[in-house]
Amino acid sequence: MLSIVRVSLTIFFLAACCSFALAQEEETPYTPKSHHFMFMQYSPGNRIVELSTDGKILWEHPMPGLAVMFQELKNGHVVYAYGGNPTGVQEVDRAHKVVWNYTAKCEQVLGFSRLSNGNILVGEQGPCRAVEVDRKGNEVHVTPLTTFEKPAHRQLRSLHKLSNGNILSCHEADATVREVDPTGKVVWEYPNVSNVFEAIRLKNGNTLIGCGTQARIIEVTKDGKTVWEFGAKDAPELGLTWITGIQLLGNGNLVAANFVRGTEGKGVHAFEVTRDKKVLWTFADHKIATLVTMAHFLDE
Repeated sequence: MLSIVRVSLTIFFLAACCSFALAQEEETPYTPKSHHFMFMQYSPGNRIVELSTDGKILWEHPMPGLAVMFQELKNGHVVYAYGGNPTGVQEVDRAHKVVWNYTAKCEQVLGFSRLSNGNILVGEQGPCRAVEVDRKGNEVHVTPLTTFEKPAHRQLRSLHKLSNGNILSCHEADATVREVDPTGKVVWEYPNVSNVFEAIRLKNGNTLIGCGTQARIIEVTKDGKTVWEFGAKDAPELGLTWITGIQLLGNGNLVAANFVRGTEGKGVHAFEVTRDKKVLWTFADHKIATLVTMAHFLDE
């Protein structure tokens, strides 16, 4: 009888330990994974910086003019748009050699995207146009873009060519995302997104929008219904101020930049978030960077 009691107590003790361990495991906060990534520093000293998983600078490249976005290529080269005089888009290798350059005939270029065929879609401001340029610098197609902003600087940010041939563009001053056909006709738009920087058309037909100084990211349907949102109220500890560049990862997670102008030294520069609103990674080194407009994982 005593042996049965001892066995029962042992089983109870082991079960209690297992339950406690499971409870501890559930309560243990997620430990963010380190990432090899690249970011665009807006100021001071506009530059692109590559950081290792342990936070060391592996490579940095100074911009020839004002710049807010970049795109890393599989061969290690980096493409970026640059403002100033002249203004345009460049591709550089890791030895800082300019391997391709396009000088635009407009006031300022800050937005661009590299197309699957190797051409570059240049976002011109003043006048506001999307100009597809080939590797020889020839204009393949020009699409006029709608904006009500007269000064050039805030007319346009990110732009992407869609699979249907249309262009999805972000008009910062208009606080509007527009889709236009190849002739420039507006076929869809989503307004009231203050200082909008980035919009991505998803495979399901919805559009992911970084809503600038509204400090949130939303997913909207074709008829404008918001079906997902993540913002400052979901993670007040991030100190979100101004959502700029967004990277959509293969697993559906998002990497977004937080432009902390006006709150320098506070908040994260960038973060990774899942669709169930779990923050998995943050970058908040205010010694390495002051203002960041874009961050992309390189180990994706």
